[in-house]
Amino acid sequence: MSARNVSALPIMLVVYGLALLAGGVLPLAFAPLGWYWLAVLSPAVLFLLAVRLPKRAALWASYFFGLGYFGVGVSWVFISINRYGSGPVAALLVTVGFVALLALFPWSVVFLVRTLSARMNGVALWFGLPAAWVLSEWVRLWFLTGFPWLFLGYSQIGTPLAAIAPVFGVLGVSFVVTVMAGGLAWMILRLSLRRLGITSGALVALLLGISLLDREWTEPVVAKPLSIALVQGNVEQDRKWESGALAFTLRRYRALTQPYAGTDLIVWPETAVPAWFDQTSEYLDRLQVRLGERGSTLMLGIPMRTRQGEAYNSAVSLARPSQFYYKRHLVPFGEYVPLRRFVGPWLNILGAPLEDFRAGQQPQLLYASGMPIGALICFDVVFGAEVTDLLPTAQLLVNLSNDAWFGDSLGPHQHLQITQMRAVETGRPLVRSTNTGLTAVIDHNGQLLARAPQFEPTVLQAEVTPRTGTTPYVRWQDKPVLAVVGIALVVLVGVGKRDKRNSVSLSA
Repeated sequence: MSARNVSALPIMLVVYGLALLAGGVLPLAFAPLGWYWLAVLSPAVLFLLAVRLPKRAALWASYFFGLGYFGVGVSWVFISINRYGSGPVAALLVTVGFVALLALFPWSVVFLVRTLSARMNGVALWFGLPAAWVLSEWVRLWFLTGFPWLFLGYSQIGTPLAAIAPVFGVLGVSFVVTVMAGGLAWMILRLSLRRLGITSGALVALLLGISLLDREWTEPVVAKPLSIALVQGNVEQDRKWESGALAFTLRRYRALTQPYAGTDLIVWPETAVPAWFDQTSEYLDRLQVRLGERGSTLMLGIPMRTRQGEAYNSAVSLARPSQFYYKRHLVPFGEYVPLRRFVGPWLNILGAPLEDFRAGQQPQLLYASGMPIGALICFDVVFGAEVTDLLPTAQLLVNLSNDAWFGDSLGPHQHLQITQMRAVETGRPLVRSTNTGLTAVIDHNGQLLARAPQFEPTVLQAEVTPRTGTTPYVRWQDKPVLAVVGIALVVLVGVGKRDKRNSVSLSA
């Protein structure tokens, strides 16, 4: 190693430390803290490093940024595996490997832009890096079955930027956030009154444009509000699937439910009943008969096994006749073990109960009091474009979940915030019943109307007005945003080629 490299080493360690810190604070922009301004400030630091450092150093800095971002943001993965799966050693190895993989996404953002652009200038900051960032979020929607967690747009629930979501979805919000980050980095890169004026003017124009989107895209159904009771059983995850716990679980849910007979819709969480539907159908029939006499419909999560022997994680509405929705987006290792045929139980790190579930193939509406309802089981709600498959027919969205896997961590709060974004995108109220929290009622603007305390057996009551109509996002999904991303990257390539030609002619 040369003397020059040795002297530069401490400086680069500081730079990489700054990148790690900038990524590590970014999850604070999301729930529960909600310091939304960090969603602009933190990527701005990354973008500055991406344009100021040599390519190799910029790539290392972006990778350290990703390690901080996901190391803090998805730390709850360790809790799930350690507490309910294969113990601390496996939990540490899997979590480190998972974070190391996810850190490649910020790295890929910088790699793509540094490869396409000959010069890291204003075009790269205002267009290239934001487009590449949103492209990386879109890839996370489907790469290795998908993990669209911690998209920047989720941090903007409750801010003026949330008005973008009914038109362009969460990716549209992410794009605007990253453009703001790029503009901030461009201004800081060479501070001057001119750059301050341009950036301020662009921000004002952006906010004025967003204000034009702030309107009611859907309308209430002309009917009385639907009365709802969301039951939170708070059955411990490590006890839930024990054979002796079934009777206790059924007694608890029945005791919590009976006082609310007469409520239009009563909802139990995901796999509230930890047994096959046919094993508990007698119990459920008796309960629904009593509730039905008072005009109530019970909707709950329960494993379902078909006559062909296929197992599903399902939601069932016990209105006569019973209707089923099968969860479409399963969690690897939690609900099925990839490659089980070849590796046996060795990858069962979360202790998947019963047997591998199959994914449902078709969206299926459920009904209560004659109302079409879009049921979403846990991880389903994370995929916005798939939620739109239930619309515009569904007038209410119901999310059945079990966030007990996450323990007392950031996970349940992040999950709830994602759920709020689905309400905004679709213009539908959304109610959420969970095992240990966070059980909540969300209006069509994504605002929390009520929330139950975590880790308590309780029932959350609410009145919700179903809505009808179609938001632009339900019609278009992510297509407009992807078109803008494509155009921005084409502009970046075109400007890069022009700059390269200019540099060649000047050298000649």
